[in-house]
Amino acid sequence: MTAAAPAFAVRGLSKRFNPGAIGELAAVDDVSFTVASGSTAALVGPAGAGKSTILRILLGLLPPTAGTASVGRPGMTAGLGGGSPVGGVLVPRGLHPARRARDHLRVYAAAAGVSDDRADDVLDTVGLSDFANTRAESLTPGQQTRLALATALLADPPLLILDDPVEGLDPAERGWLQDFLRRHTGRGGTVLLSSRSLAAVVSMTDAVIVLNQGAIVYQGTPAKLRRGHPDRLVVAASTPVALATVLAARGHTDAVMRPDGKLAVAETTEAQIRAAAQVAKVRIDGITADLIHPDRVLASLTRPPRPAVSTMYVPPPNRVMPPPSAPHQPHGIPR
Repeated sequence: MTAAAPAFAVRGLSKRFNPGAIGELAAVDDVSFTVASGSTAALVGPAGAGKSTILRILLGLLPPTAGTASVGRPGMTAGLGGGSPVGGVLVPRGLHPARRARDHLRVYAAAAGVSDDRADDVLDTVGLSDFANTRAESLTPGQQTRLALATALLADPPLLILDDPVEGLDPAERGWLQDFLRRHTGRGGTVLLSSRSLAAVVSMTDAVIVLNQGAIVYQGTPAKLRRGHPDRLVVAASTPVALATVLAARGHTDAVMRPDGKLAVAETTEAQIRAAAQVAKVRIDGITADLIHPDRVLASLTRPPRPAVSTMYVPPPNRVMPPPSAPHQPHGIPR
C-alpha cells in the first residue's frame, strides 16, 4: 500500500541572504520535514529561528538558496473560484488601518474570484460578524489576526499556512482557534503554523518542529517531546542514593540527582516514593512538585551557544605600543 503524499514537504531547504557578502545571513540551514494531510504541525522557536522564512518560501514569496519546498499533492482540490489550494496569514497582517472589515474582505474576494457574499460567510466563521463595519485600526490585535485568517479563508483552501496565529489572542480566542483548526483538519484540511511559544500551540498540533538559528533541533509529536522532559517530584531525603536504588528496583528508573543533593523523580507518585523510603529506611524531609512548563522545554532546546573565546591579545587601555616599523636601537648608540 502506497503512503499518501504529504500536504507540505520541505527537503534540504536553505536560505541565505546576501550570499557571498560580508553580511551574509544563513536564515535557514538544511531543513527537512513533511506535514501529513489532515493534520496540524507547528514550527516553534525564538525570534530569528527561521520560521517565517520557511513559511514565505512555501508560499512562493521567497526563493530558496538550496533545497525544495512543495505545497499540495497530486489530485488536491483547488479552492473556490479555482484558486490556489493554500491560504496564508503572515506578519504583518496586511490590513489597511482605515478600511472596514467587510470592505477589506470584498477587495480580496474580487482578487480571489469569489462573490462578495463570501465576505460575510468568513466573517461569521471567525466570529467577527458584529465588527463587519469596524475599521481595522479599531480592532484589537486578536481581532486583526482573525480578520487576516478570514482573508485566507475566502477561497476555502484545504491548506493553511499561518504565521504566528496566536499573536494577540486572549485565552478565549486561543480556545476558538484550537476548535477551528480541529474542524478544518477534521474535514481533510491541513495546517502549518508558527509560534514563538510552545505552550501556546502544543494543545492544537499533531506534530512539532522546533527550530533554533535556522536548524531543526527537534521534530516529532508533542507527547514524545513531553516524555523527554517530564514533570518530576523533587525529594529531600537523608540518603537519596539508597532511595533511588529501591525506586529503580520497583521500576521507577528515571531519577536524577540534582546539584543541591535532592532527588528528582519522574513518572511516580508521592505515595510510591514514601513506600520506597520505608523499605530503604530513608527519612523523607520533603517532596515538592517540579512542573515543566512547555516554554521551559523550548528554552532548553533553543539555548544560544556560548560565544567563542577570543585568543587575540588586546593591550590594556592607555598603554602606548611602539610602532611595529620602528627599528630597535641598541642602548647607548645615538640615533
